Amino acid sequence: MGQPGAVRQVLNLPGALDDQQHRSGRATTGVWQVADLLRGDYKPAEYRGVILPLLVLRRLDAVLEPTKAKVLATAVRLEGVTNNPGPLLKKGSGVPFYNTSPLSFAKLLDDPNSLAGNLRSYIHAFSPDAVEVLEKYRLDEQISRLDQAGLLYLVLGKFADLNLHPGAVPNQAMGYLLEELLRRCSELSNETAGEHFTPREVIRLMVNILFSEDTDVLTGTSPIRHIYDPACGTGGMLNISDQHVTALNPNAKL
Repeated sequence: MGQPGAVRQVLNLPGALDDQQHRSGRATTGVWQVADLLRGDYKPAEYRGVILPLLVLRRLDAVLEPTKAKVLATAVRLEGVTNNPGPLLKKGSGVPFYNTSPLSFAKLLDDPNSLAGNLRSYIHAFSPDAVEVLEKYRLDEQISRLDQAGLLYLVLGKFADLNLHPGAVPNQAMGYLLEELLRRCSELSNETAGEHFTPREVIRLMVNILFSEDTDVLTGTSPIRHIYDPACGTGGMLNISDQHVTALNPNAKL
């Protein structure tokens, strides 16, 4: 359902939400330092094209870090054995995607002279669905431009310094982070942030209306409900829906 990892159980308490926003705020400060590096070589309206895809890439890198060695060992073991190693590699990573490159964000920086080529190789070592997502950002064009401007190493270094592991920045905080970055980028482009994401207060109203007639059903033993958001973006609708259902019944599955 929806984006991989977009929906997770989060305590539906003000204190928990404040903590998520606090974590996202700290991460936003770190990410936005990249804008200072881009100033001069990029117009403010162009920052989004660099910051958002590299943020997604760094998040994927952080999520896969704990199972990196296991996935690499599995990839070696399956080489020449099967034409479809994907399911086993996903099982090894513990999430619906994987990367078979021995490189990571930190290791990429060990070879500055080959950084652009190694970064492209690292990206294409992701599972096909993850590669497809990253290609939508036209990241390859940004790699060339950053490299030619002498900024690639500096920019990647800033992202490598960010701790975006789910334990440090949970999924809900990551959603807040993306929304705040979209807001800032929209302001620089003279756009309205609402053109790119729906405010959380509006989402909560929509979710309350959506589930208003399901309250009795959701109080059953182990109810299951499905939700589809064809334009899920940062996963706000999915996340808030999961909170709502969990608050009604911790045993319910969305």
